[in-house]
Formats: sequence, C-alpha cells, structure tokens
Amino acid sequence: MLPLPRASNRYSLRVAATMTRNRTVPPRTRRGPLGALLDRFGHLIHEMSKFATVGGLAFLVDFALFNYLASVRHVPPVAAKTIATVVAATVAFLGNRFWTWRHRQRSHPAREYALFFFFNGVGLGIAVGCLAVSRYGLGALWPGVFQTPLADNIASFVVGTGLGTLFRFWSYRRFVFVEAGTPAVPAPSHDRKSGA
Repeated sequence: MLPLPRASNRYSLRVAATMTRNRTVPPRTRRGPLGALLDRFGHLIHEMSKFATVGGLAFLVDFALFNYLASVRHVPPVAAKTIATVVAATVAFLGNRFWTWRHRQRSHPAREYALFFFFNGVGLGIAVGCLAVSRYGLGALWPGVFQTPLADNIASFVVGTGLGTLFRFWSYRRFVFVEAGTPAVPAPSHDRKSGA
C-alpha cells in the first residue's frame, strides 16, 4: 500500500493544481506567418483596439472643445489646446482604467491618477509642442499657411496627437496599469520528524 502524502505535501499539490487550473491555456495555433503573429500578439491587438476606442472618444472631446474654445470663445490656440487636453485626459483615464485595462492589477488610485496625468502631461507637451512649432516657428516664416485653423488642427491633432498617442499607450501599459504578477508558491516544508 502506498503511504499517504504528508500534510505539507498535500498542500503543495493542492497549490500546484490550483495554479495549473487557473492558468490560461494558449489558443490553438494558427497556420502561416500571419497566424503565428496573431497567436503571439493577439492580446496586444485586443488591448490596442480598446485603447483606440477610448482614445477616439477622448479625441472627439479634445477636438470639439479645442475648436469651440479657439473659434467661438476666441481663446488663444495653445491655451485652448491645454484646456481641451486636460478634459479629454480625464475621459481617457476613466475609459482606460475601467474598460481597457480593467483586468490589470489595481494600485492605489492616487498613484494611478498621478502617473496617468504625469504621462498625459508629457503627451500634452508633445501635442502643444507640435502646435507651437507650426504656429509660431513655421508660422513666422509662412503666416498665410501655418497660422490658419487648418494648420493648427493638423499640427495639433494629426502630428501631435499621433506622436502623443504612441507615447501614452507605451507609458500607460508599462507604468500606470501594470500587469499583475504571478502569485508566489509557498515552499514545501522539509522538516522530518522521527518515526513519521
């Protein structure tokens, strides 16, 4: 007759079985180079599509508010861009925290807000920098071309938002909404009693 495992070994087996049961099984592999890429980066594509949806909504808020402030309220373009980006960043934070990366580990909300708005500040700097270079740098040379609402929108929303979005996706994924770590497995106890 086989001896029953000791209590510590039974616990280790139970933990190992639980970890194996909770591990996600990789999907069936697809054929060809495109299938291999989808197998490897499918989760990233899924996150990017959610990020793009949230970003699209935030973009619409940013675009509408910027044009309203600059055209209707006659706020200077750089100030209008700053205000619009702060409001759009709030929309983006809520969407990313509660939808895009809701499966990720949650840290203290103050930490997430601080890092999110810090990286948004860098993204804002990228967008405002592109607008300032277009309006005041290139606009000093060709004011009829670069000091127009069309040029402001292209510099701000096409170039600035494009570069800022790449930076934001990388920084949010890497620093703000971090991947949950693998739980530690307790080491089995090796204390042997005489006669056991």
